Amino acid sequence: MYYRSLNAYLRETFGCKVYKLALSAGCTCPNRDGTIGTRGCIFCSGSGEFAASASLSIPEQLAQAKRLVAAKAGPDARYIAYFQAYTNTYAPLPYLEEVYRSALSHPKVCGISIATRPDCLGPEVLALLAKLKGEYPDKFLWIELGLQTIHEETAHYIRRGYPLSCFEKACTNLKTLKIPFIVHTILGLPGETDRQVLETMKYLNHIAPFGIKLQLLHILKNTDLAEDYEKGIFEALTPEHYLDLLVSCLAHLSPDIVIHRVTGDGPKDLLIAPKWSLDKRKVLNSLHHRMKEQGIRQGDLYEAINKDKH
Repeated sequence: MYYRSLNAYLRETFGCKVYKLALSAGCTCPNRDGTIGTRGCIFCSGSGEFAASASLSIPEQLAQAKRLVAAKAGPDARYIAYFQAYTNTYAPLPYLEEVYRSALSHPKVCGISIATRPDCLGPEVLALLAKLKGEYPDKFLWIELGLQTIHEETAHYIRRGYPLSCFEKACTNLKTLKIPFIVHTILGLPGETDRQVLETMKYLNHIAPFGIKLQLLHILKNTDLAEDYEKGIFEALTPEHYLDLLVSCLAHLSPDIVIHRVTGDGPKDLLIAPKWSLDKRKVLNSLHHRMKEQGIRQGDLYEAINKDKH
């Protein structure tokens, strides 16, 4: 393989196919409830996208999500309970403990992944995560942090709502507790150059997360980003530009970092652009073909840079 994919990592670790089941803990977000803002990040549709309904209990959500992949999963498959919708550490501690335990106690769940914000990982939440990590030694606990970019001007535009120093503190705290974390980045943010995107990748090499998501920017209905797009303030990436940038990102990233995503899914009923991203298989095949054709693998430029230092 040309990069260290999540699928490959999971097969090596568990010896079987592992599926990620998107759940909703019923949390909101400080960027929506008025604590920081009320309109959310500029690209967020507020739909929760692919997560199951928060009106269902966690066991019910898991059962529903398993049914959706049952035809291809097979009896030996295992699952990651992925708390995906909104900020999944932003709720009272007793409630968070209840929903996390509901997922961790499922016999087919090999671990949980919790999407949140760096500014929603206070001491009490971190203590809870450390406690659960210790009580379920046969299962993993991951945290997913939405960084998107290291550039403050872009962060202000997308209404991220926290400074880079807050992200760094969260990473330090998670490393101290030996809790693996995955960093979300977005390629194609308005106003960002390819060079700025690569600066984010090089910065993350220094942070050394367990994993990274390289998400293509999706313009979704009912977002402020969509309004800017329709006004012609920016353009969506073409497939050629995206593939060039993606290959460059992978070449610059440390080969130790697990690549959790290289494109992303946009809900068909909400996606305005880029429409070409709906053919995920074509995007992946094109990426692999391009890396093979160019003889590039993850870490090629990272290794070259580090060799030059010695």
